[in-house]
Amino acid sequence: MSPTSKVLTGLSSIALAAAGFAAAAPAQADQPVSEFAGHTHPYRHGVVPTKEAAAGAAGKRTSNLHYGGGVDGIGVTTGTPKVYLVFWGSQWGTQGTDANGYTTLSGDPSGEAVRAQQLFKGLGTNGETWSGVMTQYCEGIASGSTSCPSTAAHVAYPTGGALAGVWVDTSSAAPGQATGNQLASEAVKAAGHFGNTTAASNRNVQYVVLSPTGTHPDGFNTPSGTFCAWHDWNGDTTLSGGAAPSPYGDVAFTNDPYVTDMGTSCGQNYVNSGSAGLLDGVTMVYGHEYSETITDQNPAGGWTDSTGYENADKCAWKGTGGVGGAQNVNFATGSFAMQGTWSNDYNGGAGGCQIAHPIVP
Repeated sequence: MSPTSKVLTGLSSIALAAAGFAAAAPAQADQPVSEFAGHTHPYRHGVVPTKEAAAGAAGKRTSNLHYGGGVDGIGVTTGTPKVYLVFWGSQWGTQGTDANGYTTLSGDPSGEAVRAQQLFKGLGTNGETWSGVMTQYCEGIASGSTSCPSTAAHVAYPTGGALAGVWVDTSSAAPGQATGNQLASEAVKAAGHFGNTTAASNRNVQYVVLSPTGTHPDGFNTPSGTFCAWHDWNGDTTLSGGAAPSPYGDVAFTNDPYVTDMGTSCGQNYVNSGSAGLLDGVTMVYGHEYSETITDQNPAGGWTDSTGYENADKCAWKGTGGVGGAQNVNFATGSFAMQGTWSNDYNGGAGGCQIAHPIVP
């Protein structure tokens, strides 16, 4: 779910027709943004709630997404998506390299670091069409539109992998409970580290800030923080402590806590049983936030529904298998448990969750 102070209003069907875009069909009302009351903040966009927090709500997300008009001229990721992984804090321990060239960390008991690298390196490989669902969305169209003309700038497919870099920032310990502003500041720091020091260099980039086991970024794994992850951008004035200033333009980032600290509440064994399912939640949660960032890079200027849900929110914890349930997806780097994401053009435009979709050029 993605609560926001920006109220998105749909254009009338007459105005949309005049602009050359399809009008939104009458839709059932989604659950209000208070669905997970007590688990939100204005800056927590695309929240992955715990399974318990989401219980009973998954089947009630039924209306299509509409375009929000962009924020700072940014709606979606239109160039090849680039993901930088930022392992924040000395608690990650000693850095090494495995036989496949992935960074390993001694303070990573579940192996989340290698799995994250495999996931993002694998996106856009092996002919995978999980990423294809997102390519139907675009920017540069009328606010309120629910479909995209072929001439619009669409979300780009991550051909050859999205992983652009890995940084283990052990300069100091990560806070025991980082604020939203501190997370944003770490993302801005990472932009400088990777040499992305202009707005143009950050245009199609997202920084995934990963906190070490035992920490509680923004209240993760506390009574007031029953979520698994969320995303935002440094210019969001609702961030706790105020927006993190950036000399490098807008910086999109994700708060990805140590997901396995929450066990089955954040997806362990959701798709696979036994040891094979230990990291199911890791790849589902990371994929959830990645897909929402590329379709709503500066929330909520991209694609959300009438209550603020983003594409992956509408398909979280909706069961396994079938057209839109969570299931294993094969990339060149391995098989990963992934959730479906919302597709406006599914089922004749009625919309629904899909695990795969043809790539829109």
